[in-house]
Amino acid sequence: MQTARRAEILRILKQESITRQEDLVKALASRGMDATQASISRDLKELGVAKVGDRYIAPQNVRSQGNVKFELLAGFVTGIAPAGANLTVIKTSTGAAQSVAVALDESAWSEIVGTISGDDTIFVATAGVRQQQSLMVRLAQVFPKARQS
Repeated sequence: MQTARRAEILRILKQESITRQEDLVKALASRGMDATQASISRDLKELGVAKVGDRYIAPQNVRSQGNVKFELLAGFVTGIAPAGANLTVIKTSTGAAQSVAVALDESAWSEIVGTISGDDTIFVATAGVRQQQSLMVRLAQVFPKARQS
């Protein structure tokens, strides 16, 4: 049952714009599958579903391979600026910072020591100036439309 429900969740996310877990519960119910919000929450986490902006995105659309994940998130990144010798600030649309920070964390880029995100701002720590410069180059490649300072 859980496997079938998770497969159906992925189908729904590909076909519809789902903004709330409650909407996903209703969509499953309309397909004859009962689920609670708590089970949906666990399923989404287990499936690796990301919430980008106000919408849930299926993992096929948020792949770790290549830059597909960053291509999806690029529209939410509005600015990138160094702040001191080992801190880079990334500005995003409201509500997108956590999704972008998770993508950066999952990228496992050697330049990144860690990230802290708020609602529309991410602090990215690097070990030093060289790592920060390398990170700025990478960020410019994956987020080409973001303003750079």
